[in-house]
Amino acid sequence: MKINVYTAKGVKKIAENMPKSIMQEVNLPLLAQAQRVYENRKHPGLSFVKTRADVKISKRKIYRQKGTGGARHGAKSAPIFVGGGIAHGPKGIKKVLNLPKKMKQIVLKSSLTLKASEGKLIVVDGIANINKTKEVDTLINKIKGVEKFSGSKYTFVLSKKNSEKIKYFRNINNMSVISGKNLNSYNTYLGGLVLMDKEAIDELSGHQRSSSTLVKSEQIIKDTSKNKAKKILNQPENVVSNKKKVK
Repeated sequence: MKINVYTAKGVKKIAENMPKSIMQEVNLPLLAQAQRVYENRKHPGLSFVKTRADVKISKRKIYRQKGTGGARHGAKSAPIFVGGGIAHGPKGIKKVLNLPKKMKQIVLKSSLTLKASEGKLIVVDGIANINKTKEVDTLINKIKGVEKFSGSKYTFVLSKKNSEKIKYFRNINNMSVISGKNLNSYNTYLGGLVLMDKEAIDELSGHQRSSSTLVKSEQIIKDTSKNKAKKILNQPENVVSNKKKVK
Protein backbone atom coordinates (compact mmCIF):
# COMPACT_ATOMS: atom_id res chain seq x y z
CA MET A 1 0.00 0.00 0.00
CA LYS A 2 1.34 3.41 -1.02
CA ILE A 3 1.49 6.50 1.21
CA ASN A 4 1.90 10.02 -0.15
CA VAL A 5 5.00 11.83 1.09
CA TYR A 6 5.44 15.61 1.30
CA THR A 7 8.35 17.83 2.20
CA ALA A 8 8.12 20.38 5.00
CA LYS A 9 7.41 23.03 2.35
CA GLY A 10 4.41 21.14 0.96
CA VAL A 11 6.08 19.71 -2.15
CA LYS A 12 4.78 16.26 -3.05
CA LYS A 13 7.41 13.56 -3.37
CA ILE A 14 7.29 10.03 -4.73
CA ALA A 15 4.82 7.87 -2.82
CA GLU A 16 6.40 5.23 -0.60
CA ASN A 17 5.28 1.79 0.44
CA MET A 18 3.70 1.54 3.85
CA PRO A 19 5.98 -0.47 6.18
CA LYS A 20 4.68 -4.00 6.63
CA SER A 21 5.37 -3.80 10.37
CA ILE A 22 2.55 -1.25 10.79
CA MET A 23 0.13 -2.85 8.34
CA GLN A 24 -2.75 -5.05 9.40
CA GLU A 25 -5.90 -6.39 7.84
CA VAL A 26 -8.67 -3.98 8.85
CA ASN A 27 -10.70 -5.46 11.69
CA LEU A 28 -13.78 -3.26 12.10
CA PRO A 29 -15.35 -5.12 15.08
CA LEU A 30 -12.07 -4.86 16.99
CA LEU A 31 -11.76 -1.21 16.00
CA ALA A 32 -15.27 -0.53 17.32
CA GLN A 33 -14.41 -2.31 20.56
CA ALA A 34 -11.29 -0.19 20.98
CA GLN A 35 -13.24 3.03 20.37
CA ARG A 36 -15.69 2.01 23.08
CA VAL A 37 -12.86 1.38 25.54
CA TYR A 38 -11.16 4.71 24.81
CA GLU A 39 -14.47 6.59 25.03
CA ASN A 40 -15.25 4.89 28.32
CA ARG A 41 -11.88 5.83 29.80
CA LYS A 42 -12.39 9.49 28.89
CA HIS A 43 -15.26 9.82 31.37
CA PRO A 44 -14.43 9.95 35.08
CA GLY A 45 -17.66 8.15 35.99
CA LEU A 46 -18.07 9.97 39.30
CA SER A 47 -21.80 10.71 39.02
CA PHE A 48 -23.63 9.78 42.20
CA VAL A 49 -27.27 9.95 43.28
CA LYS A 50 -28.87 9.84 46.71
CA THR A 51 -30.86 6.77 47.59
CA ARG A 52 -33.83 6.76 49.97
CA ALA A 53 -31.38 6.33 52.84
CA ASP A 54 -29.39 9.45 51.88
CA VAL A 55 -32.13 12.04 51.29
CA LYS A 56 -32.86 14.50 54.07
CA ILE A 57 -36.54 13.88 54.69
CA SER A 58 -38.70 12.28 57.37
CA LYS A 59 -38.48 8.51 57.48
CA ARG A 60 -41.77 7.98 59.35
CA LYS A 61 -44.70 6.18 57.76
CA ILE A 62 -46.95 8.83 56.22
CA TYR A 63 -50.22 7.15 57.27
CA ARG A 64 -51.43 3.89 58.68
CA GLN A 65 -51.33 0.70 56.67
CA LYS A 66 -55.05 -0.11 56.59
CA GLY A 67 -58.34 1.69 56.69
CA THR A 68 -57.50 4.80 54.65
CA GLY A 69 -58.66 3.53 51.27
CA GLY A 70 -55.38 4.68 49.77
CA ALA A 71 -52.42 2.72 48.54
CA ARG A 72 -49.98 1.30 51.05
CA HIS A 73 -47.02 3.64 51.57
CA GLY A 74 -44.09 3.93 53.89
CA ALA A 75 -41.87 6.99 54.24
CA LYS A 76 -41.72 10.04 51.99
CA SER A 77 -38.14 9.09 51.19
CA ALA A 78 -39.35 6.33 48.85
CA PRO A 79 -38.41 6.81 45.17
CA ILE A 80 -42.09 7.06 44.20
CA PHE A 81 -42.42 10.48 45.89
CA VAL A 82 -41.08 13.84 44.77
CA GLY A 83 -38.07 14.65 46.92
CA GLY A 84 -37.46 10.99 47.64
CA GLY A 85 -34.41 8.94 46.79
CA ILE A 86 -33.39 7.72 43.36
CA ALA A 87 -33.63 4.01 42.67
CA HIS A 88 -30.95 2.21 40.65
CA GLY A 89 -28.98 5.38 39.93
CA PRO A 90 -25.21 5.67 39.42
CA LYS A 91 -23.18 4.91 42.53
CA GLY A 92 -20.00 6.80 41.71
CA ILE A 93 -18.16 3.56 40.99
CA LYS A 94 -16.76 3.12 37.50
CA LYS A 95 -15.92 -0.17 35.85
CA VAL A 96 -12.74 0.56 33.94
CA LEU A 97 -12.45 -1.15 30.57
CA ASN A 98 -9.05 -2.25 29.33
CA LEU A 99 -7.49 -3.42 26.09
CA PRO A 100 -4.75 -6.06 26.16
CA LYS A 101 -1.37 -4.95 24.83
CA LYS A 102 -1.46 -7.19 21.75
CA MET A 103 -4.97 -6.02 20.93
CA LYS A 104 -3.83 -2.38 21.15
CA GLN A 105 -1.04 -3.06 18.68
CA ILE A 106 -3.34 -4.87 16.25
CA VAL A 107 -6.04 -2.21 16.38
CA LEU A 108 -3.49 0.60 15.90
CA LYS A 109 -2.11 -1.11 12.81
CA SER A 110 -5.66 -1.70 11.61
CA SER A 111 -6.60 1.98 12.01
CA LEU A 112 -3.42 3.13 10.23
CA THR A 113 -4.12 0.75 7.36
CA LEU A 114 -7.70 1.99 7.15
CA LYS A 115 -6.55 5.62 7.05
CA ALA A 116 -3.98 4.81 4.37
CA SER A 117 -6.61 3.05 2.25
CA GLU A 118 -8.83 6.14 2.52
CA GLY A 119 -5.95 8.42 1.51
CA LYS A 120 -6.02 10.21 4.85
CA LEU A 121 -2.55 9.19 6.03
CA ILE A 122 0.22 11.52 4.87
CA VAL A 123 3.93 11.37 5.66
CA VAL A 124 5.84 14.63 6.05
CA ASP A 125 9.60 14.61 5.62
CA GLY A 126 11.90 17.27 7.06
CA ILE A 127 9.95 18.42 10.12
CA ALA A 128 13.25 19.48 11.68
CA ASN A 129 13.40 22.37 9.18
CA ILE A 130 10.14 23.94 10.41
CA ASN A 131 10.73 27.01 12.58
CA LYS A 132 7.46 28.96 12.34
CA THR A 133 3.75 28.36 12.80
CA LYS A 134 3.19 30.09 9.46
CA GLU A 135 5.24 27.38 7.75
CA VAL A 136 3.00 24.71 9.29
CA ASP A 137 -0.11 26.58 8.14
CA THR A 138 1.26 26.81 4.60
CA LEU A 139 2.15 23.10 4.65
CA ILE A 140 -1.35 22.08 5.71
CA ASN A 141 -3.04 24.31 3.14
CA LYS A 142 -0.89 22.89 0.34
CA ILE A 143 -1.52 19.29 1.38
CA LYS A 144 -5.23 20.01 1.75
CA GLY A 145 -5.33 21.45 -1.76
CA VAL A 146 -3.43 18.60 -3.41
CA GLU A 147 -5.23 15.81 -1.53
CA LYS A 148 -8.61 17.57 -1.92
CA PHE A 149 -9.38 17.05 1.75
CA SER A 150 -12.73 18.61 2.60
CA GLY A 151 -12.61 18.06 6.36
CA SER A 152 -11.37 20.50 8.96
CA LYS A 153 -9.75 18.18 11.50
CA TYR A 154 -6.05 17.33 11.52
CA THR A 155 -3.81 15.16 13.64
CA PHE A 156 -0.05 15.54 13.50
CA VAL A 157 2.14 12.76 14.84
CA LEU A 158 5.58 13.94 15.90
CA SER A 159 8.63 11.78 16.48
CA LYS A 160 10.56 11.83 19.73
CA LYS A 161 13.44 13.58 17.98
CA ASN A 162 11.23 16.45 16.77
CA SER A 163 9.05 16.72 19.87
CA GLU A 164 10.25 20.27 20.52
CA LYS A 165 8.54 21.38 17.29
CA ILE A 166 5.15 21.00 18.96
CA LYS A 167 5.11 24.74 19.70
CA TYR A 168 4.75 25.46 15.98
CA PHE A 169 1.75 23.13 15.59
CA ARG A 170 -0.44 23.74 18.62
CA ASN A 171 -1.69 27.18 17.50
CA ILE A 172 -3.25 25.78 14.31
CA ASN A 173 -7.05 25.57 14.42
CA ASN A 174 -8.52 22.05 14.65
CA MET A 175 -5.03 20.57 14.95
CA SER A 176 -4.23 17.84 17.46
CA VAL A 177 -0.57 17.10 18.05
CA ILE A 178 0.51 13.79 19.54
CA SER A 179 3.79 11.97 19.92
CA GLY A 180 4.34 8.70 18.10
CA LYS A 181 4.78 6.99 21.45
CA ASN A 182 1.26 7.96 22.55
CA LEU A 183 -0.46 7.28 19.24
CA ASN A 184 -3.46 4.99 19.49
CA SER A 185 -6.33 3.84 17.32
CA TYR A 186 -8.73 6.39 18.81
CA ASN A 187 -6.57 9.37 17.80
CA THR A 188 -5.90 7.82 14.41
CA TYR A 189 -9.42 6.80 13.48
CA LEU A 190 -11.11 10.01 14.65
CA GLY A 191 -8.21 12.30 13.81
CA GLY A 192 -9.36 13.48 10.39
CA LEU A 193 -6.34 13.90 8.13
CA VAL A 194 -3.41 12.20 9.86
CA LEU A 195 -0.03 13.75 9.11
CA MET A 196 2.94 11.74 10.33
CA ASP A 197 6.52 12.77 10.78
CA LYS A 198 8.62 10.42 8.66
CA GLU A 199 10.83 9.68 11.64
CA ALA A 200 7.72 8.85 13.69
CA ILE A 201 6.84 6.22 11.07
CA ASP A 202 10.33 4.77 11.44
CA GLU A 203 10.04 4.79 15.24
CA LEU A 204 6.63 3.17 15.14
CA SER A 205 7.64 0.47 12.67
CA GLY A 206 10.80 -0.24 14.68
CA HIS A 207 8.77 -0.52 17.88
CA GLN A 208 6.31 -2.91 16.26
CA ARG A 209 9.17 -5.06 14.96
CA SER A 210 10.85 -5.20 18.36
CA SER A 211 7.59 -6.08 20.12
CA SER A 212 6.86 -8.87 17.63
CA THR A 213 10.38 -10.30 18.02
CA LEU A 214 10.01 -10.10 21.80
CA VAL A 215 6.78 -12.09 21.62
CA LYS A 216 8.47 -14.68 19.39
CA SER A 217 11.46 -14.98 21.73
CA GLU A 218 9.15 -15.42 24.72
CA GLN A 219 7.32 -18.17 22.84
CA ILE A 220 10.63 -19.89 22.00
CA ILE A 221 11.67 -19.75 25.67
CA LYS A 222 8.33 -21.25 26.70
CA ASP A 223 8.61 -24.01 24.10
CA THR A 224 12.18 -24.91 25.08
CA SER A 225 11.30 -24.98 28.77
CA LYS A 226 8.35 -27.26 28.02
CA ASN A 227 10.55 -29.59 25.97
CA LYS A 228 13.13 -29.75 28.77
CA ALA A 229 10.42 -30.56 31.28
CA LYS A 230 9.08 -33.32 29.03
CA LYS A 231 12.55 -34.83 28.65
CA ILE A 232 13.08 -34.89 32.41
CA LEU A 233 9.66 -36.42 33.00
CA ASN A 234 10.22 -39.07 30.32
CA GLN A 235 13.52 -40.22 31.85
CA PRO A 236 13.55 -43.44 33.90
CA GLU A 237 13.31 -43.07 37.67
CA ASN A 238 16.78 -44.46 38.35
CA VAL A 239 18.40 -41.88 36.02
CA VAL A 240 16.64 -39.03 37.80
CA SER A 241 17.62 -40.38 41.20
CA ASN A 242 21.27 -40.80 40.11
CA LYS A 243 21.39 -37.18 38.99
CA LYS A 244 20.10 -36.08 42.35
CA LYS A 245 22.78 -38.12 44.13
CA VAL A 246 25.55 -36.56 42.03
CA LYS A 247 24.34 -33.09 42.95
